[in-house]
Amino acid sequence: MISRARLLPVVAATAATVTLLAGCSANRTESPMRSATSAPVSTPAVEPPVGEVTPAGLADAVTLDRVMGHLRAFQQIADNHGGTRASGTPGYDASVDYVAGQLRAAGFEVTTPEFGYKRFDLGQVKFSADGRDVKGHVLEYSVGTREPVTAKPVTVAAAGCAPADFPADVRGAFAVITRGDCTFTDKARHAQSAGAVGVVIVNNEDGPPFGLTLGTEDVPDIPVLAVSRDDADQVREAEQLRLEVDAETTPITTRNIIAETRTGTPDDVVMAGAHLDSVVEGPGMNDNASGSSAVLETALRLGSSPRVPHRMRFAFWGGEEDGLVGSSEYVGGLDAAGRRALALYLNFDMLASPNGGYFTYDGDDSERNGAAAGPAGSDGIERVFAKFYADRGIQLGAADFDGRSDYGPFIAVGIPAGGVATGAERKKSEKEAEMWGGEAGVAFDPNYHSPRDTIDNINTDLLAVNAAAVAHAVAAYALATNGPDGVPAVDRRQRSEG
Repeated sequence: MISRARLLPVVAATAATVTLLAGCSANRTESPMRSATSAPVSTPAVEPPVGEVTPAGLADAVTLDRVMGHLRAFQQIADNHGGTRASGTPGYDASVDYVAGQLRAAGFEVTTPEFGYKRFDLGQVKFSADGRDVKGHVLEYSVGTREPVTAKPVTVAAAGCAPADFPADVRGAFAVITRGDCTFTDKARHAQSAGAVGVVIVNNEDGPPFGLTLGTEDVPDIPVLAVSRDDADQVREAEQLRLEVDAETTPITTRNIIAETRTGTPDDVVMAGAHLDSVVEGPGMNDNASGSSAVLETALRLGSSPRVPHRMRFAFWGGEEDGLVGSSEYVGGLDAAGRRALALYLNFDMLASPNGGYFTYDGDDSERNGAAAGPAGSDGIERVFAKFYADRGIQLGAADFDGRSDYGPFIAVGIPAGGVATGAERKKSEKEAEMWGGEAGVAFDPNYHSPRDTIDNINTDLLAVNAAAVAHAVAAYALATNGPDGVPAVDRRQRSEG
C-alpha cells in the first residue's frame, strides 16, 4: 500500500509520467530464478484446479499452507537480492519471474508488459532560518544539495511567473515566492535563470502545503521546497537561510503481470489483483506478498480453463509503492471497449497485518467518511465480502476509498471495485481491539514499510481467513451472470471514455 505521506504528490505526478512513458511496453523473457551466489527459491508444484468451481469449494482449496509456500518463496527472493523486492530491482524481477512461471505452468495466458517512470527518493531534510528550524516540504523531483546551501532570502514581490518578476539581488540568494498563478516548475526555472541558489514557495492558504511536485520534465537544477503561510515571516525576515536535502530521482523500468483464463466471455471480464512490489526499504511480506500470494494461489486453484461464464483476469502490479504506477498504466492503456469489458476489479493489499483487523472497502459509503461511494456495483462487492465474514462470525470494519491502493485508477474511470485489507500504519482503537483482539494504541502493522516486514511479520490467522475470502469472491463473481447475492448487473454505460 502506498503511504499516505506520498499519496498526494505522487498521484499528481503519475498521470504525467505514465502518459510520457506509455509507449514503453514490451514482454520480457524471464530470467533464471537464482544466481550463482543465491540460495535456491523453492517453487512449489502447481496443484490441479478444483473440479467444480464454487465459492465454498475454491475457498477451501486455497489453503494457508499453499499461500505460505508462496510467501516463503518471496522472502527467499528478497533475501537473495539485498532485502528488497522494489520495482526496478533484481528482487522485483525475480518476483515477476516466480509468479509468471507459476501461472504459465498452470496454462494461463501470461504477459509481462514493461513500463517506465521516475522514482523520487527523499531522505533527510534540514532547513533553518537564522539557526532556527523551519518545517520545509521538499517538492517531488527536486534536486538535492550535495552540501548545505547557505544564502540570504530575497522576496519576489510578483508571482514569479515571468523573468521580469525577479529582482537583481536574487542572484546568489534563495528566491521566496508565493504559491499560485503558474506551476512550481515555471517559478523555479525563472528563479534559476535569475541566479537564485534555491527556491522557497510560500503556501497561499492556511495549513501545510500539499500537491507538491515539479513533475519529471524540465526540472530545475536548484532545490525547491515549500513552507506554510505561518512560517513565511520567519523565512522572509531572516538574515540567512540554510538548506540541506538528500534527494534523488531514478529512472525505473519495471513490469506488470497480466494473466487470463482461456475460457469465459472475453467481453465480460472479472479482474482480481494485488501489487507485487515492496518498498525499497524492506522485503514487503505483509505489504504486499500477502495479497500477491493469496491472489496467485486463487488463480492456480481456479485453473486456466474453468467452466465459468466470465473471463477471469489476474493482475500483479509493479510501481504501486511509487504512486500506483502499474495499475494507472494498465487502466490508462485500455480503450473504451476494454473498459466496458471489465465487470469489476477486486483488490487485495495487506492481508496479514500482525496487529490487524478485518476491513472491506466501503463501496456504498454507508460510513459517510472520506471519499464518496464507489461506482455502481461497488456496493454489491462490499455485500459479498460482508456475507463471507458474517457467516464466520467475524465483524468487518469499513475502509474508505482513499486512493491509497490499486483500485484507485479503476474507480476513477467508473469500474466498480472492492476488496479486503487488514490495516497499515493507523493505530488500532479500543473498539477495534474488542472486535478483533490485538493491542489498542498500536499500529495495525508496526513494521509497515520497514526492513522488519519479513515473513515473521505475517499474522497467519488473518491470512488464512482472508485468502479464503479472496477465493470466495473470485469464484462468486466468476459464476455470476447478474452478480451474486442479488446484486444487479453493472451498467457499463457509465464508464469514463477517456
